[in-house]
Amino acid sequence: MLKTILSVSGRPGLYKMISQGKSLTVIESLVDKKRFPVYPRDKAISLGDISVYTEEAETPLYEVLNRIKAKEEGRQVAPEQVNGSPNELRTYLTEVFPDFDRDRVYPTDIKRILGWYNLLLSVGITEFDPRKEETEKEATEEAEPKEEPKKTSKTAAAKAAAAKTSATRKSATAKPSAGRTTQRTRQK
Repeated sequence: MLKTILSVSGRPGLYKMISQGKSLTVIESLVDKKRFPVYPRDKAISLGDISVYTEEAETPLYEVLNRIKAKEEGRQVAPEQVNGSPNELRTYLTEVFPDFDRDRVYPTDIKRILGWYNLLLSVGITEFDPRKEETEKEATEEAEPKEEPKKTSKTAAAKAAAAKTSATRKSATAKPSAGRTTQRTRQK
């Protein structure tokens, strides 16, 4: 689900990708459901592509969101914590994600992550792990009965064959072009 949720630079909140074309992407606000075009010059990034810096490497955003969800027991983060001082924000993230890089993850980044978490929960998105989504999707596809291919009736097949035959007959009985006729008469 996080792959279709976008953050757009210059626009507050999060957006769901509705459709994507060659020169623009249509997005819909998660809050008020208004739709907007986003052009290639606009900076839009999928939440599935965002990672948080750690001391050794980077950790995908969904892991951080899952840790926040576990700490908060599936509830939203208190507004006092989201709007806390830089030290309070760092302390909160240390409780949730102790190995984050304190030099490269700024308090504004922490505030943004907590805000995104609250927004996602408020619109009903509670599953952040893309691997679980894929396994759930595969399970539902396996559970659904597969449709057998439609059998064409004999009359439909006969009509198609008759149309093909008549098209061949027409091309075989077509009159020769005028150029060929004049060449044949000259040769005689």
